[in-house]
Amino acid sequence: MRFSPVLAVAVTMLSALLPSLAWGQQRAASIEHGLFEAVNHERQNQGLPVLKWNDALAGSARKHAEKMAESGTLSHQLPGEPSLPARVAQAGVHHSWLSENIASGTSAEDIHQQFMKSPNHRGNILDSDMDTVGVGVAASDGKWYAVEDFCKAK
Repeated sequence: MRFSPVLAVAVTMLSALLPSLAWGQQRAASIEHGLFEAVNHERQNQGLPVLKWNDALAGSARKHAEKMAESGTLSHQLPGEPSLPARVAQAGVHHSWLSENIASGTSAEDIHQQFMKSPNHRGNILDSDMDTVGVGVAASDGKWYAVEDFCKAK
């Protein structure tokens, strides 16, 4: 079987790109995990119970982080995007209480420090009514856009 030169170039480019994509996904997962651990560390330091991870909530957070990264904008709701309660409901998360932290930075540590310096974000992290969290990140222009979605699960 003979391959065309165009196909050979496409296969070569794809082969070079796949390890980069896998590395980016691993790095994103590492930052998400770092933020999750940092939240629970803060809660433990305050005598609060740790939050449970929720994959559906994390998926919703990740989609919102991707939209922020694409637009280069920090916002709890971007134009044409559903509200936080609607996004979480679409993900299948049932809750009685809901809040969200958003930020951008160069690392999990950088982003977490920003959250802890903000009274509202710190309040969400240390809210004793919350029992569940999902964290999502996306990269753009050398920085990470992060979303922490907290809820009281039903």
